[in-house]
Amino acid sequence: MEWENQTLSPDFILMGIFSHTPTHVFLFSLVLGVFTVALLANTLMVLLIRLDSRLHTPMYFLLSQLSLMDLMLICTTVPKMARNYLSGRNPISVAGCEAQIFFYVSLFGAECFLLPVMAYDRYVAICYPGLMAASSWILGASDGIVDVAATLSFSYCGSREIAQFFCDVPALLHLSCTDTSTFETLIFICCVVMLLLPLSLIIISYTRVIITVIRMSSGEGRHKAFTTCTSHLIVVGMYYGAAMFIYMRPTSDRSPTQDKMVSAFYTILTPMLNPLIYSLRNKDVAKAISKVLGKRKARE
Repeated sequence: MEWENQTLSPDFILMGIFSHTPTHVFLFSLVLGVFTVALLANTLMVLLIRLDSRLHTPMYFLLSQLSLMDLMLICTTVPKMARNYLSGRNPISVAGCEAQIFFYVSLFGAECFLLPVMAYDRYVAICYPGLMAASSWILGASDGIVDVAATLSFSYCGSREIAQFFCDVPALLHLSCTDTSTFETLIFICCVVMLLLPLSLIIISYTRVIITVIRMSSGEGRHKAFTTCTSHLIVVGMYYGAAMFIYMRPTSDRSPTQDKMVSAFYTILTPMLNPLIYSLRNKDVAKAISKVLGKRKARE
């Protein structure tokens, strides 16, 4: 009977993040601006690293994978949110919800594994960048498959209004009329593996970098290295911190408003910051952009 109720029930309803007040219209426009910058910046990075032979190194290969993940991640959530907001209609089919959960969780997981690989830029990352990138994609996709299979196997016999702007696992669990405590425990264990362990590796790696920087004799070099490390750690802290806030709390302790705002940090803002922080300030990338622009001017 529960399965019958689940299969015959209407589509899910995404409650969204914005209303139509002047303030929210401005915020919606701001989100679209951030989305546009993230879309252009990450697309530019993928194309530059692909086309410029000087960027065919392990480090830039990993950066291209990060940009590709960010590009796909932001396209998984924002276009649907924008379409719903502009049309005034917020339904999402069960199949659409399944697809959104799979791509979102897979890309989020893949990025969680890729970031520590990038931080650990010694033997493993340099000698086996393809293997490390492929492992990140595979582990992320595996997590996505498990989450889709588990989340949408639960019964939803009451309200189907998802208090989010996309199909998020915790928000769906809150709607389920079956016991989800075992799955929540599994999510917590997965978060330890996907969030706490990678974050620990990143902190260890940057600690070693900072110790080396402190020993540098050049004040200018020390300042530049500290600036770079700080900007990287800010982005990493935002990404992992926001994710831990969302996924490592019990469903009973959640606030829909808080979850929406925090989710926006790592699904919308971080994909814009990653290429700006990791790549576009790099001299090699700047030279590649100049080279491309120079060729275009020459053709004109």
